[in-house]
Amino acid sequence: MANLTGFKKDNQGAFIEKHPSANIKYGMDFTDYLVSNDTVNSATVAIEAIAGDASPLALPTDAATDVGIANNVVSVRLNGGTSGNVYNVDVTVVTSSSDTDARRFRIVVGDKHL
Repeated sequence: MANLTGFKKDNQGAFIEKHPSANIKYGMDFTDYLVSNDTVNSATVAIEAIAGDASPLALPTDAATDVGIANNVVSVRLNGGTSGNVYNVDVTVVTSSSDTDARRFRIVVGDKHL
């Protein structure tokens, strides 16, 4: 599994708690997941829609600027989201050896407290 620093885990998998006004990049490090000399070449992100959601979780502008890859870390900038909603985010990668894989994590939107 990818290194998910800052993610929490429960019986459904990995998730991040996000405040509705937060606009931040989240990273998934695939280094330990890849075989030797393989690298992440491209990544795409899909956010599962919730019917009737007035303020859905989204990429702020477009995938060209909101999804990045550096040293096998896929970063995804997300904003918005309705408090109380849980969004599934799918990250699909293609490696330098043309292997593909997808990983899912959840964003739990609500008030965050220290």
